[in-house]
Amino acid sequence: MPASAVPEAPETSSSRLPSLTGMRFAAAFMVLICHIGIVLVPRVHKPWLDWTEPYVYALGPTGVVFFFVLSGFVLTWAARPGDTRALFWRRRLVKIYPNHLVTLGAAVALMLLTGQAVTAANTLPTLFLVQSWIPDQEVVLNYTSNAPTWSLACELLFYLTFPALLPLLRRIRAGRLWWWLGGVALLICALPFVALLLPEQPMMTNTETPWWPLWFTYYFPLSRMLEFLLGMLTARIVLSGRWIGLPLVPATLLAGASFVVTAGLLPEMYSQTSAIALFLALLIAAGATADVRGRPTFFRTRTMVLLGEISFALYMVHWLVILHGPMRMIDAGGWTGRTTIPRALLEGSLTVVITLVLAWLLHRLVERPAVRRWSRPAAPGRSPRPADVGVRR
Repeated sequence: MPASAVPEAPETSSSRLPSLTGMRFAAAFMVLICHIGIVLVPRVHKPWLDWTEPYVYALGPTGVVFFFVLSGFVLTWAARPGDTRALFWRRRLVKIYPNHLVTLGAAVALMLLTGQAVTAANTLPTLFLVQSWIPDQEVVLNYTSNAPTWSLACELLFYLTFPALLPLLRRIRAGRLWWWLGGVALLICALPFVALLLPEQPMMTNTETPWWPLWFTYYFPLSRMLEFLLGMLTARIVLSGRWIGLPLVPATLLAGASFVVTAGLLPEMYSQTSAIALFLALLIAAGATADVRGRPTFFRTRTMVLLGEISFALYMVHWLVILHGPMRMIDAGGWTGRTTIPRALLEGSLTVVITLVLAWLLHRLVERPAVRRWSRPAAPGRSPRPADVGVRR
């Protein structure tokens, strides 16, 4: 059983992977830029900008794939004997639920203030993080609420199943790990083809994308479980000494090239999840290996690590800022009104700044205190200390 994910792992040279913490911010920032660009690029309405749309739209899905693969990697990497399922589940719930409850409460309050309907369908499934299991657009993508929390429903499945999956993956012989990794990568690539067997109707709101195939490949937790398994297998490859020694710079270039090719050439359903997962797994493994060997990387600089520590909070608050901040996406004009490039840059920049400030506050005032206080039971007669939960001082 694991001690926890990277930011909370015991402070040893083998468990702390600062480059992966820095990469977390890069992935969260990609999601933020994607959601800003989805609105601002069409509103600018410049034909010479049209070529950027596929790449802007693919930034968010790529960031989500990275997080899912990273979850499997760091939980497997930080696994320690003697842990219990109860303690593991407790730590993971304490990590995600305080931020989730605070931001969902803020979302509901803002919905009431702006006259949006608050219903059981757009609140209760989100509250219990089961919305991604329900193939209903109104439930999974309730845009007026905190819509990006659909991914937490997938993460919750990963956490619940990890204690059972880890012993099974440890039975795989080291010499066969790469074969297993390739098999899971192929299954991920096959999902869009399986989705073609599903009915195309209804169509996703305001798009020409069929909803059922998109839900199956992108939102369905069991489908996204494959990326988590890919991360677990990658960690086992590195830990067993079977890593191919790919340096971080070439791994970054490979991941970047795969993004350019898949976003620019493949249909949306294929580019969002399938083709890039393996390359992101290689990138994560290269970053972890660089940290273990003490090699300097851009991602492990102090600034990137500090930003990485607030990445989960950034992910949780950014949609609310996009809805109710300078871009005013909560209003119909925020989606469809025309704008100029200078104004779009101003709105986007202010959205980024406000998001970063609120993310820092959420991390400092909610996330970190909750992890310190409730990650594990305190011994009788004393309060929990930061060292007890592996929080960096």
